[in-house]
Amino acid sequence: MIYVCRKEHFNAAHKLWNPKWSDEKNVEVFGPCANVNWHGHNFELIVMVKGTPDPDTGFVVDLKKLSTIIRTLVIDKVDHKNLNIDVDFMEGKLASCENLVMEFWKILEPAVKEITSNGGLHKLTLYETPRNFVEYLGE
Repeated sequence: MIYVCRKEHFNAAHKLWNPKWSDEKNVEVFGPCANVNWHGHNFELIVMVKGTPDPDTGFVVDLKKLSTIIRTLVIDKVDHKNLNIDVDFMEGKLASCENLVMEFWKILEPAVKEITSNGGLHKLTLYETPRNFVEYLGE
């Protein structure tokens, strides 16, 4: 089995805030991430596709096509946006990396199926900071 990865970058702002909680509880749980005026990150998204190489191309997935779907379906919708208010697929959801990466999966998984006959989406890794990241395998 071969694992092929593509890394993309985006900048976005968000605020961790549960509207069901008091201001005090939000600050207690989320700390500076609950800043009323938002805060931003330089995100890195790594998309991993798993499969076997196509006998005609030698590719598990065409990386140009993979880059295009990642950029058009995800990056263009979140780059230089406020995740809490500008991104339709995050509406009504807490803008945590965990929720964000699950939404990315819902968007990318069917699109990856369309561009590879020998593989599929295996894992998404989303870096919020160089030391904080989440991984999601669609489970």
